[in-house]
Amino acid sequence: MVTVAVRVLRAAVVPLALIGLTALAGVVLGRVYAGGLLTWLVVGAAAGSVLVSVAARRLPSWLVAPVSVAAMAGWTLWSLRLAATRAELPGGLLEVTADAARNGIPRLLTAMIPVEPTPDTVLVPVVAAWLAGLTGAEVALRTGRVLLGYLPAAGLYAAALYVVGPNAEPALGSTLVFVAVAALGLATPTRTASGGGDPTAELTPRVRAAVRLRLATSAALGVAVVVGLVALLGPVVAEQVDGRPVDPRRYVEPPQVQTLDENPLIRISGWALHPEQKLLDVSTQRPDAPPADAPPEADPAADTTRGVRIRLAVLSDYDGVTWRVGATYRNAGRILPAATAARDSTVQTVHQQISVAELSGRLLPAVATPREVSGARVAYDPASGTLIRPEGLTPGLRYTVTSAEERPDQNLLASANVPAGDEVARVLRVTDGVPDPMRRLATQLAEENGAPYARASAIEQFLAEHYRVVADAPSGHAYPNLGFFLFGPRNGGGQEGTSEQFAAAFAVLGRLSGLPTRVVVGFRTSGQGPVLAGDAYAWPEVLFDGLGWVAFDPLPRPNDEPRPVEEDFRPTPEDPPPSEAPAPTAEPSASPEPATAADAPPGPDGVSTPVLVAGGSGGLLLVVGALLLTLLAMRRSLTRSRLVRGDPGQRIAGAWREVTDALRLAGRPVGDDLAATEIAGHARRTLADVQAGTTGHDTTADPDAVAPTGGRAAADASSPAVDELAALLNQVGFAPAAATPDQAARAAEVATAYVATLRSARPWWRRLLWSVHPSPLRRPR
Repeated sequence: MVTVAVRVLRAAVVPLALIGLTALAGVVLGRVYAGGLLTWLVVGAAAGSVLVSVAARRLPSWLVAPVSVAAMAGWTLWSLRLAATRAELPGGLLEVTADAARNGIPRLLTAMIPVEPTPDTVLVPVVAAWLAGLTGAEVALRTGRVLLGYLPAAGLYAAALYVVGPNAEPALGSTLVFVAVAALGLATPTRTASGGGDPTAELTPRVRAAVRLRLATSAALGVAVVVGLVALLGPVVAEQVDGRPVDPRRYVEPPQVQTLDENPLIRISGWALHPEQKLLDVSTQRPDAPPADAPPEADPAADTTRGVRIRLAVLSDYDGVTWRVGATYRNAGRILPAATAARDSTVQTVHQQISVAELSGRLLPAVATPREVSGARVAYDPASGTLIRPEGLTPGLRYTVTSAEERPDQNLLASANVPAGDEVARVLRVTDGVPDPMRRLATQLAEENGAPYARASAIEQFLAEHYRVVADAPSGHAYPNLGFFLFGPRNGGGQEGTSEQFAAAFAVLGRLSGLPTRVVVGFRTSGQGPVLAGDAYAWPEVLFDGLGWVAFDPLPRPNDEPRPVEEDFRPTPEDPPPSEAPAPTAEPSASPEPATAADAPPGPDGVSTPVLVAGGSGGLLLVVGALLLTLLAMRRSLTRSRLVRGDPGQRIAGAWREVTDALRLAGRPVGDDLAATEIAGHARRTLADVQAGTTGHDTTADPDAVAPTGGRAAADASSPAVDELAALLNQVGFAPAAATPDQAARAAEVATAYVATLRSARPWWRRLLWSVHPSPLRRPR
C-alpha cells in the first residue's frame, strides 16, 4: 500500500511541477493587471492543460491534442465571459470573442498600467498558458524528457517578464520559486510510458557495465557543461538584476486621434452656427454635494450657477498656428490610474451617465478627472486626464463616468505662485512670430499686476471688457488671427470672436506674462438633460503651485457693451501714417529782399504795373495748374498702388479704401464702428440716393435705414457687387495668406466700377473736383 502511494506521489511530481512553472508566468504577468483575475485564469489554464494530458496519457498521442484543444476552447470562452462580466462590457459572447481575437496582442501591449482584465487582455495569456502546459506535459510525460518539457513553461515565463518590462518591481521571488520547482521535478525519477524497471537489467554484466559507464560519463559531462555555463553567464545575469528592462510598449503605436480630435478648437465656430444641434444627453450626480436648494455658502467650492463643465480635450501645445492635444493615449480598463490631487484643493466625486447623440470623433466627454468608466472601451492620457474611444463615437453610445473633480481653495489664489522649469516648459513655450502689439499688451498687463493670479485676472478682465462674442466669427487662432482679434478695427471685423479666440488669446498672453497656460474645449451645461452645440465653448486654465489647474472665463458678461480697445491700449505703429509725418522745413538760402510798395512809381529801369499784374496772374494760374496736376498724379498713383501693388491681401484692402474714400468724397462718410457688411449696405444706399436725387437722406445716422423704393431699385440695378468686396475683406482679415491673385483682381474690378458709377452720378462740377480732391491723400494708406 505504501509502495503504491509512493509511486503515485512520484508520478505526480512532474505534472505538478509543470503546472507550477506555467502558473508562475501568470503570477509574473499579473503584477501589471488590476486585481487577481488574470492570475487565476492562467493558473486554471495551466492545471487544465496538464491534467488533460495526464488523463489522456493512455490514448494515442495524435488524439490528445484535439481533446486538449477542445478543452482549451471551453476554458477560454468561460474566461472571456467572466472578464466581460467583471468589466461590464456590452455585447454577446461571439462579438466579445471576435473583438478579443482581432485586437488581443496590440491592446495588451498598448494597455495602460494597471491593465484591466478584459477579454482582449486575457485571451492571449490564457491561450498561451494552455498551449505551454499541453506541449510540456506531452514531452515530459510521454517521452520522459523532463528538462525538454520545461522549455515551453520557461519560454512563457520569459515572455511574461518581457511584457511586464520596467512597469513592475523585479520578479526575484517568483524566479527563485521557478528554479526550485524545476529542480524538484528534475530530481524525481520518472517512468516512461513504454515500461518500468531498469532498462539494463536484461543485459549481460559486461554490456551493462559499459552502458552504465557511458551514462555516468555523459552525466559528468553534462554537469561540467552546466557548471561552466553558470560560471560564464552568472555574472552577466547578476548584472541585469538591477538593470532596467526594455519596455515593449515603445515598439507598438498607441491609439491615435484624427486631425479633428487633435485640434477640436476649430469645431467651436461650427457648433456656434448650429446651436440647437443635440450632441449629448447627460445625467449628473454629486453624492457629497449639498442639496440643490441649499444656499451657495453651503458649498464654497461650487460656482453660483451650479453648472458643470464637461471636458472634451486639453490642448497644451501651440506652435503659433494651431493648438494641439499632443496626448499619448493608452488602452485602459474600467478603473483608470489614480492621479495625485493638488495639495490645496478639495476633491468632489461626480457620477455622470452620458449618451452620445450627434457628437462625432473619438474624444469622449467627461468631467475632469475621470477615475472609472464603464459601458465603453476607452484609451486614456494621464497627463491631461482625457479619454478617447478608439473605435469612434456612435449615436446611442451610453457610458458611465465617475470623476474626481478638484476645486482649488479660492482664498489661496491671490498669494499662489506658478511653477517653472522643465516640468512645465511645455505649457510655457511661446514660439517665434508673436506680433509686437501682443507682446506690448502682455507686458503692460504684467507690469501693472505683479502676482501671478493678479496677472491672470487682469488678462481675463481685459478680454471681457473690450471684446464682443459673435457666433459667426470665422475660425482661426494663429498669430495673425489673434492679432486681428485683439487689435483689428471694429468696423472691419476686429475685436470680436467666439470663445476660440478668447481662450487662445488668454493662453498666449498668459504665456507671454510667464504663466503656464493651456486651452480646454468642452461644454458648459446644467448637468442634466441634453447638451447642445450652443453649450460648447473653450476656456483657458492656469497652473498654480499647490492648487493645480485653475479655470478662467475671459468671455464678456451678458448685456455688457465692450469698450474699444483703443481706450486702454493703442499699439504704437511700426511706421507712422503719411499724414502724421512732419512736413520738411526748407531753410531759405538767402535773406528775403524787402517788398516794393504797390503804389510806388516805377524807376527808370523798373517794370510797369500792368505787366506786374499780368505776370502775377499768370504765375498764379501756373501754380494752381501745377498743383492740380500734382494732386491728380498723386491720386492716380495712390489708386494704382492700392489696386496693383503688394500681395493679394494688401490689394483687396486697398480696393476697400477706394470705396470708403469714394463715399467720403460723395459726402457720405462711414463711421469707424461699422463692420464691413454694414459699410457695404451703406454704400448701396448711398449710390441709390445719389442716383435718385435724395441727397438729403442721412444714412450715417442710421446705417440700417431703408432708402426710398426708387433709390433702392436703382441701386439694385447699377450698384456693383460691394457685398462681394466686403466678404473678401473679412477673409483677408482672418486669413491674410488665403487670398489669391484672382480675388485681388476681382476686388479691384468691383472697387473701380463702384467709384466710377458713384462719380458719374455726381453734378458736373463735383466730377471735376473728384479726381484732385486731397482728402484721400491725408488718410493712412
